[in-house]
Amino acid sequence: MHILKAHGLILLATFLIAGSFIASANVTGQVHPVSLNLLRFVIASACSLPAVLLNARYRKQVPSVFPRSVIISFFYCAYFVCLFGALLTTTVLNTGTLYTLTPFLTALFSIVIMKQPVGLRRTLVYLLGALGTVWVVFKGDWQAMQQLSLNSGDMLFMLGVLSMCGYTLALKLLYRQDSVAVLTCCTLLGGTLWMGLATLAFDIPLQWNLLTTGDYASMLYLAIGTTLITSYLFQKASIVLTPNNVTAYIYLSPACVAILDYAINGITVSFTILVGILISVVATVLLQVMSRAK
Repeated sequence: MHILKAHGLILLATFLIAGSFIASANVTGQVHPVSLNLLRFVIASACSLPAVLLNARYRKQVPSVFPRSVIISFFYCAYFVCLFGALLTTTVLNTGTLYTLTPFLTALFSIVIMKQPVGLRRTLVYLLGALGTVWVVFKGDWQAMQQLSLNSGDMLFMLGVLSMCGYTLALKLLYRQDSVAVLTCCTLLGGTLWMGLATLAFDIPLQWNLLTTGDYASMLYLAIGTTLITSYLFQKASIVLTPNNVTAYIYLSPACVAILDYAINGITVSFTILVGILISVVATVLLQVMSRAK
């Protein structure tokens, strides 16, 4: 039952993350990426901190949890900074495509760090999942796929992809039976610390006054929906699932975006895109089944 619940939490987190690329693009360009991420973590930390401080049992855990959370938050922050920075010179399309490399790269790191073998069958399924997501991103247009060119922004986002791999592995390796609420709060505080240090070290102006009402709406979604809530969901599920299980859900991102677009905006998808979504869903299910069989 715990395993099924963990899969449900990751699926919910995948839905929440589905809109983050667009929301990030909405606020990119006016304020420095590090400043934006500092604001993001400040909002998320402010929302989570009272729940920890008002609970005596949670407060006692903070001294032991915080040092490990600082390490976890480093990778988490690095991903978001790379995403915001990359979107200054590349597109949502490119970042969405490169993000599909995360499951396979996480599996490769798991071989070295956690001694978890991948195997030929699993590798083929990873490639199948990547094919499905790329198919959706490019709407099945092979010519558009062939014309994909990588620029400096894409190279920067590749560092972000590696950081997300590190974040997922760190969650698994550094967990010590802690309260997930405390771990989440401390990770967000660690993120605020890292972003604050970065703004001071590189003399980055905050310029939060330049953000419009719409920008703040996007920031609230990013801070609460895809930072606070997804941090909690990922950390709670990562206790039970392997890093490979968790990252496999990335392949469902295109399907989640399509579902949200239809539910909110009434936008339907073509048969060609549905084929790609189906491929991604099949790959995700196969990866979960293969992990369970071990």
